Amino acid sequence: MTKNYFYIATLLVFFFTFSLSAQETKSQSKTQDNTSIEGLNLYPNPVSNGKVYITSKNDSDKNILIFDVLGKKVLQTTISSRELSVSNLSPGVYIIKINEGEATATRKLIVK
Repeated sequence: MTKNYFYIATLLVFFFTFSLSAQETKSQSKTQDNTSIEGLNLYPNPVSNGKVYITSKNDSDKNILIFDVLGKKVLQTTISSRELSVSNLSPGVYIIKINEGEATATRKLIVK
């Protein structure tokens, strides 16, 4: 009977050790994949007037991609100012991907 407890305890220790190391790997790869845009600010969010303002410390041209929750691209544009018109989007939740030079950021965008 004590052998069974030993095997169960060994199995649990192995499982929890493997689980923790897998979680650490996920969090490390997440930070390495995304070179964030310094000083990025996206407002107002949720958007109710059809315009969203995107600012950053660098304030250079930004390539914008907006996807719906199913992953379908609904808007692709480049902006040189801070203002982005989203008045043609239906109310809902979107993912906005912003590229500025070599830096990239992804945010959730809510349109009312």
